[in-house]
Amino acid sequence: MQGKEKKWWQESVIYQIYPRSFYDSNADGIGDLQGIVTKLDYLEKLGIDAIWLSPVYKSPQDDNGYDISDYRDIDPIFGNLSDMDELIKEAKKRNIKIIMDLVLNHSSDEHPWFMEAKKSKDNPYHDYYVWRDGEKGVYPNDLKSAFCGPAWEWVEECQQYYLHQFSVKQPDLNWENPKLRQAVYDMINWWIDRGVGGFRLDVIDLIGKETDKMVMAEGEMLHPYLKEMSKATFQRAELVTVGEAWSATPERAKLYSNPNGSELSMVFQFEHILLDQQEGKEKWDLADLPFVEFKKVFTKWQKELNGTGWNSLFLGNHDLPRSVSRFGDDGKYRNVSAKMLATVIHGMQGTPYIYQGEELGMTNVKFDISDYRDIELINMYNERLSRGYDEKDIMKSIYAKGRDNARTPMQWDDSENAGFTKGTPWLRLNPNYAVINAQEALENSDSIFYYYQKLIALRKQEEVFIDGVYAPVLEEDENIFAYTRKNENAKMLVLCNFKDTEVSYELEENWDDGQVLIANYPDQGEKGKLRPYEAKIVIIKSR
Repeated sequence: MQGKEKKWWQESVIYQIYPRSFYDSNADGIGDLQGIVTKLDYLEKLGIDAIWLSPVYKSPQDDNGYDISDYRDIDPIFGNLSDMDELIKEAKKRNIKIIMDLVLNHSSDEHPWFMEAKKSKDNPYHDYYVWRDGEKGVYPNDLKSAFCGPAWEWVEECQQYYLHQFSVKQPDLNWENPKLRQAVYDMINWWIDRGVGGFRLDVIDLIGKETDKMVMAEGEMLHPYLKEMSKATFQRAELVTVGEAWSATPERAKLYSNPNGSELSMVFQFEHILLDQQEGKEKWDLADLPFVEFKKVFTKWQKELNGTGWNSLFLGNHDLPRSVSRFGDDGKYRNVSAKMLATVIHGMQGTPYIYQGEELGMTNVKFDISDYRDIELINMYNERLSRGYDEKDIMKSIYAKGRDNARTPMQWDDSENAGFTKGTPWLRLNPNYAVINAQEALENSDSIFYYYQKLIALRKQEEVFIDGVYAPVLEEDENIFAYTRKNENAKMLVLCNFKDTEVSYELEENWDDGQVLIANYPDQGEKGKLRPYEAKIVIIKSR
C-alpha cells in the first residue's frame, strides 16, 4: 500500500453526526444542517477528514429519517437543499468531506413510488416493492420485522401483502426490478454531482433478499447488484463507500471491500458488537462481555482483511449504546477509559469512526419509559411487558442497549439544554451535561477531546498506523488488549488495560528503547504494570 496506491479514506478519520441531536440553529428543539455548519470549526479543530450524516432526506420521521419519502430533498426539520449545498461547500473549505447516508433496502410508505404502488397490481410502480398474494390474516410466510411483529402488511386495494423488514411504514424495495435499480442509480449520481464525498449504505446486505426462501441477508444477487451500482455510480469519483452489513464475515467483506474497487470501500461488521448478548437471543438479552473472544474477533478481522479488504473501526454509532458506558467505565474512570477505548480502535488498521460526543466521553442515560423516543425500544418494551417480563429487567436492558443512549442531544456547554437548543429538545438531555460538555473539554488540556485530536494527528504522521501489519500480543490475557503493528520503517506496540484495577504483564519483545507516542496517564508508571484503564502506544523506528 505504498505511495499512490493509498486511497484518501485509508488515512482518514470519519465523524458521525446524528443531525437531529447535534446542534439546533432555529430553536425548534431539533438539530439541523445550519447547526452543523455552525460547528464545523469545532470539527476542524478535532482534525477529522469527513462527516457521515445520518439521513436528512424528506421523511415522515417514523424511524428518525431512515424512512425516506424523497431521496432528492431535505426534510424541513433539517433545512433545505440550499443548506445542504452550503454545508458541503463550507466543509470543503476545511478539507472535510460530507458522506450521505443512503437507505436503499426500503423507502417510506409515503414515498411517491409506494403511494402509486399500492393503488393496484397494474400500476407501473407496483413492482418497485416486494408483494405477495394471500388472504387477509394469513401471512405469506413467518418472516418477522426487526421492530417486532410480522414482516408483512395487508393492502386492501391490491389484495396483497407487502414486505417490511423494519417499521410497517418502511416497505422493502424490490431490487429484482431493473427500473427500480436505475432510479436508485440516477439519484445517487444526482448527489455525487452536488459534491458529496461518499455514502454510508444502510443495511445494504439485505437488498439481495430471496423472500420466498426466507433469505434476507447476503442473498445470491447481493454482490452482482453492488457491482452494478458501483460501476454506474461510485466509480465516477474518488468516493468513500461503507456498507452496513450485520451478516458480514471476513470472506464476504473481501467481496464488499475488494481493493479493486468493484463494490465498496469498506463495510461495518458487527461481530464484536454482538458478543455481550445471550447466544441465539436478542440484543436485549444481556450477557457479560467475553473479553478474550472480543479481542479474537478484532484480531481475525485485522488479519483476514490485511491487503485483501479494509476495516471500519468503531465501538459506537447512532444504533448502539455509548461506548464508554458499554466497554469502559462511565463513572470514576470515565476520562482514562474513554481515552483507552480510543487508543485500542485508532491503533488498528482501517478507518476509525468517531460517533458524536464520543470525543467528550458522553455516557448512557437512565430515563423513565415516557422520556424515550426510539420506535425499536418502545415496541420492545410493550411486547415484553405483554409477554410477562419483569419491568425492571426490561428497563435494565434499555439502560444498557437502547438506541436513545446515543441519541441524547450533544452536550456543548453547561448552560440550559447544554447549549444544544434554545427551544424544547426533541429528546431529553443527559443530566450530566453540566460536567461533560465541549466547552469544558476545550478548556482542559487533559480532556478526551485533545486525546482524540492527538490520535488523529498521529495517524497522519506515522505511516505504520495505515500500512503496518497487525499481530496480537498477550492473546489469552483476561485484562489487557495488546497488539503490534509493523512495516519496513517502524514497529508499534498498543497496550490497553480494560479493567478498573492495576494489572501486570510480561512481553516477549523488548520495547524499552521505544518512544511513547501517546498515553492516557501523565507519567510512565511502573514497568510491566498497567494502572486502571491505562493505555499507551510505543513506537520504535528502524531508520
